Amino acid sequence: MPEGDSLHRLYYYFANTGFYDLLPAAMQLAIELGYSPEEMIEAVCKVADKARHYPPTKNRAAWFATVFREKLGEARAEMLAIKKRRLL
Repeated sequence: MPEGDSLHRLYYYFANTGFYDLLPAAMQLAIELGYSPEEMIEAVCKVADKARHYPPTKNRAAWFATVFREKLGEARAEMLAIKKRRLL
């Protein structure tokens, strides 16, 4: 579970993207899948971008869980690519 500054940053990003109510479910999902708070922040920003173009129409929580899981994978891939570029 995220602690201290990471937790405050998660609250901040989830509140500013409009998904604050889904933070507990997102944290549980990310912990189960082994993602870091930084990956969660990147993912929720990506979810917010997708919501602007393709907003959920019926079950917002299910839509969020599906898209958040997808965006967590993208966030990890991007962060690993950035780390690799820094090492080269």
